[in-house]
Amino acid sequence: MALTTLDPITALIVIDLQGGLMNWPFAHPIGDIVARATALGAAFRRRGLPVALVNVDGSSPGRTEQAPRQGNPFGGPLPDGWTDLIPELDRQPSDIVVTKRTRGAFASTDLEGLLRARGVTQVVIAGVATAGGVESTARQAYEAGFNVTLAIDAMTDARPHAHAYSIEHVFPRLGETGSTQAIIDLVERTNAHELA
Repeated sequence: MALTTLDPITALIVIDLQGGLMNWPFAHPIGDIVARATALGAAFRRRGLPVALVNVDGSSPGRTEQAPRQGNPFGGPLPDGWTDLIPELDRQPSDIVVTKRTRGAFASTDLEGLLRARGVTQVVIAGVATAGGVESTARQAYEAGFNVTLAIDAMTDARPHAHAYSIEHVFPRLGETGSTQAIIDLVERTNAHELA
């Protein structure tokens, strides 16, 4: 589904752009993903729209068949700086900051309540990993009744096939997809119209 509209109060949710994940072997250059997420954040803030920065500190406690990846800090103590949001995100006092302990940003946090208190009815999601934290957050947002938009060039995954599958087969069932620039253009047009 192509990007069509944004609600008057749409929030940006940036998933897991934090120190502990910046050196992972992602399918796309992480610098490009960071730059696009930063551009989205700046556009939302210029229009006074909420920005939620999410980091991860742990994992769900359930048993799984697949052991954590080699080198995955979830298997032991987290190194210093693991949860630190990267400085490029330009965290502002008005930003919502939540720490999750599950894949999705809604299940183990008060993110839904924080967004609803600000009148948010739609979310734009970016970050890492596409088939992990981003997809889980998108599913939870959709199930909570938010309209969902996914900034598909502002996300990546360590598994190229999983990234492609989420974008091609999962995200169209959860919301709309678009490029960073298309979303920024729509943020500026929608908000300018609402303010007029």
